[in-house]
Amino acid sequence: MFAAIPFPDISPVIVSFEVFGFTLALRWYAMAYIVGIALGWVIIRAAITRPHLWRGEAPMQPAQLEDLLTYIVIGVIAGGRLGYVMFYNPADFIAAPLDIFKIWEGGLSFHGGFLGVVLAVILFSRRQNVPLPQLADIIAVSATPAILLVRIANFINAELWGRPTDLPWGVVFPGAAAQSCATATAPCVRHPSQLYEAGLEGLLLGTILLLLAFRFGALKKPWLLSGLFFLGYGLSRFAVEFVRQPDAQFVTEGNPLGLAFHIDGIGLTMGQTLTLPMILVGLAVVLVARRR
Repeated sequence: MFAAIPFPDISPVIVSFEVFGFTLALRWYAMAYIVGIALGWVIIRAAITRPHLWRGEAPMQPAQLEDLLTYIVIGVIAGGRLGYVMFYNPADFIAAPLDIFKIWEGGLSFHGGFLGVVLAVILFSRRQNVPLPQLADIIAVSATPAILLVRIANFINAELWGRPTDLPWGVVFPGAAAQSCATATAPCVRHPSQLYEAGLEGLLLGTILLLLAFRFGALKKPWLLSGLFFLGYGLSRFAVEFVRQPDAQFVTEGNPLGLAFHIDGIGLTMGQTLTLPMILVGLAVVLVARRR
């Protein structure tokens, strides 16, 4: 058997209790969003209360933060759910459309949530008369803590695991992950792709953006941090997709790699397909920002 790391015995539920016969539970996944949004609030407030970081005045006032967070939360939930429905599992939801509203059962797409936040930010910018380039830049910086924590929660939930591997840091995930490639003598050892994404999309990208914003004056160059976020996240996600197990609906006997688009076994996963436009847009935005 290959060397492997056993999956840590961490319950997905932090605490649960009964109220009037109903069981209410606080899960790590929900806590990741709550703490991530709170840390984003702290970052945005720190930026807008430091006028020297900006070219001229800060783009918004602290009093506007509560409204901004409301817009973002709605964008994340609505966009993430609709993105999952449209991109990953449309047939099942067409058959049972009311299941679209069962977000407590899981199923949020980052790309859908990202588009939801983009629309929410544009709407907030217009209604609150906040300059869109500066607003987009500071939200790009503040988004990375939530990405980091949500990916760690994915690991705790033993979901979105990676492809089989013989590397020494492979993890034996429980449930379907262990059984889907198990042999008669050994369980399935897989890439901890959730932690790869947490490290690249959250920790590394977040550290770079924070340093650029608070130490190197990047907030004085509109759209630069937004472009770097698109580019950095896109490249990170595109790379991790090579070792991330695709969604089950894409895996067939003739397409064992779960490629969404392919010719003779060469192609892109759905994650890579959705991420490629982010890379191109990010690169274009960075080039425009540097010229300006």
